[in-house]
Amino acid sequence: MKGEEKIAVILGSKSDVSKLQSGLDLLEEFKLPYELKIISAHRNPEELRQFCKSVKDRKIQVVIACAGMAAALPGFIASYVSIPVIGVALDGGILGGLDALFSMVSSPKGIGLASTGVGKSAFINAIILSVEILTLKDESYALKLDKLKNKFK
Repeated sequence: MKGEEKIAVILGSKSDVSKLQSGLDLLEEFKLPYELKIISAHRNPEELRQFCKSVKDRKIQVVIACAGMAAALPGFIASYVSIPVIGVALDGGILGGLDALFSMVSSPKGIGLASTGVGKSAFINAIILSVEILTLKDESYALKLDKLKNKFK
């Protein structure tokens, strides 16, 4: 949804879009302000660095960073920004996404990074967590949050 983006969804690869489409559809369905970027921490570190530096000026309040295998993306972002970063490990690799999850939950001391797990469900939970975070500053998100959560009951 275009407008004043508050949630940034960063994917490490264009091929990840199809894996996460159901979550992206939820962002649209509930009219949650987000932007989607595809920036690899390994292939485009300078572009990712510039993105991180621009987060504050663009009023982004939460970043959901989705990556598989080596999964440097969420930690890289968390090392640059002072807002919540939620890592989502993607299925794939030799360990089926566990390698990516282990990478995320093993961030060094001083790098605040949360993770909601592996795969599509983890992405949906990251969206819910993002809206919970937005609700802390703007109670107008509370109704959307309730509807979003009720969708999965």
